[in-house]
Amino acid sequence: MKGRTRAKVLIVGAGGLGVPAALRLAQAGLTDFTLIDPDLIELSNLARQVIYRTSDIGLAKATVAARRLSDLFGKSRIHPIVGALTAENAAALIAEHDFIIDGTDDPAAKFLISDSCVGAGRPFVYGGVLGFFGQAMTVIPGRTACLRCLFEAPPMEGEVANCREAGILGPVAGFIGTVQAQEALRFVRGQPPVLAGRILTYDSGRSRLTVASPRRGCGCGAYEARMSAAALPSYPGSTNEGNI
Repeated sequence: MKGRTRAKVLIVGAGGLGVPAALRLAQAGLTDFTLIDPDLIELSNLARQVIYRTSDIGLAKATVAARRLSDLFGKSRIHPIVGALTAENAAALIAEHDFIIDGTDDPAAKFLISDSCVGAGRPFVYGGVLGFFGQAMTVIPGRTACLRCLFEAPPMEGEVANCREAGILGPVAGFIGTVQAQEALRFVRGQPPVLAGRILTYDSGRSRLTVASPRRGCGCGAYEARMSAAALPSYPGSTNEGNI
């Protein structure tokens, strides 16, 4: 697996997950990635989204994050998009990039990312944080389980607590966002992502890895590909659970 020196990464969301992910990419010298987020900076963001300042309140997250990262890491070319990833723009935007980081806090947006990445054949890393709990998983379309392999549909509105209701612990978001960036960097460097076929679960300071198996009949086709193509390369996480 050769390195992709000109690989483009898309970060969807410039908040609790997207900010630490973007910081890690820039620190590692990744020179070309895109940030998309529709939101403006609020006072409540400052405690965990450390790239923003009080003087930034009311400004677009994507614009401020791109400018600040460019100031800190001069060689980085960070492209901000002030807007949401939608059913209308997702396919084209994702197809323009080589790896996608899910930094959203909305289940519907996560499924949109998963479906669009499967459709475009683009790998992505899912991330989720709520309270003291966090998860991450990398999806290689057609080879490892996608979100619909694990959950056939997003939860109905009101079935799960959102971030505003349950809160997010800053260090947990920082940890998961950094893990997501590491997965992107491994892909860019031509290394197999550690979380392809695995779910990392972080809970109250402890983490563990669990196998994520493709679901028979899922539209991503990973189960059928695994059954019919023994020659497919294996990925870490295809056998046992473990701790990291």
